[in-house]
Amino acid sequence: MKTIGVLTSGGDAPGMNAAIRAVVRTAIYKGMKVYGIRRGYSGLVNGDIHEMNVTSVGEILHRGGTILNTARSEFFNTEEGLKKAVSMINIFGIEGLVVIGGDGSFRGARDLSELGVPTVGVPGTIDNDIACTDMTIGFDTAINTVLDAINKIRDTVSSHERTNIVEVMGRRAGDIAVYTGLAGGAEGIMIPEMPIDIDKLCRRIIEGRNRGKSSSIIILAEGAGKALELEKIIEEKTGMETRATVLGYIQRGGSPTAADIILASRMGNYAVELLEKDIGNRVVSIRNNKIVDDDINEALAMENKFNKELYELAQVLSI
Repeated sequence: MKTIGVLTSGGDAPGMNAAIRAVVRTAIYKGMKVYGIRRGYSGLVNGDIHEMNVTSVGEILHRGGTILNTARSEFFNTEEGLKKAVSMINIFGIEGLVVIGGDGSFRGARDLSELGVPTVGVPGTIDNDIACTDMTIGFDTAINTVLDAINKIRDTVSSHERTNIVEVMGRRAGDIAVYTGLAGGAEGIMIPEMPIDIDKLCRRIIEGRNRGKSSSIIILAEGAGKALELEKIIEEKTGMETRATVLGYIQRGGSPTAADIILASRMGNYAVELLEKDIGNRVVSIRNNKIVDDDINEALAMENKFNKELYELAQVLSI
């Protein structure tokens, strides 16, 4: 394989640029030509494809987001869209493709592989909801960003003796909430994987107040409810002034941590090594600190593993 392409798809995540850099420079080091595909699968079907060189990925390690941009494409998910994508791949002489993104992006990669395009998925999503890998690119940065916000919020709620509900990302997976709740000493964590007992949570807040605790922080994953709605319920039940903070896209931005840069670099390099051997239809993962790969269909079929042990530890330590 002498010519490959790389694209980023779905939500952006800190560290994607490090993965792009690793793909481009590894490929060039091995004597391969690399095309960058802008705007994900939308750019692929529209021919937004440009050759990249070593300079193309200079000075991007510290940058959040993705220099290739990202977009969603309903057209790509149609039979006509897939055929158009394969046609563009053939026009540019691309023999293999690296797709950096989440499970939706991997389904597109699988479809291309089934049409004869060797494709390798690299997990890039702040939600950490790809079952085959211990950690996804962007997750470490996101939890550090949220933790910084929690620490700032706690200063204010302590001064005003309030309860604050911090809504974080995670529609189907509560990893961001669990990790930041544990690291930030939150009094409560609400996630989609576990049943929510509002009365138990309110009792914990009241008991804390009775012991002299002046404030409380509740971390809420967006898939478990809405902070603005919960704010009214908790204030009514506890009698404590309660405010909601929705962090939103701030969690996706910022310079990646060293851990994310290193993870992305290892995964991007490994993806190219697979394509060099004409191996496609794979997803790159990290397990037990070792970079491995899985069949893309098997990876998509894996059930996401919720770390209940961490969740329970957070509950114990927040009394």
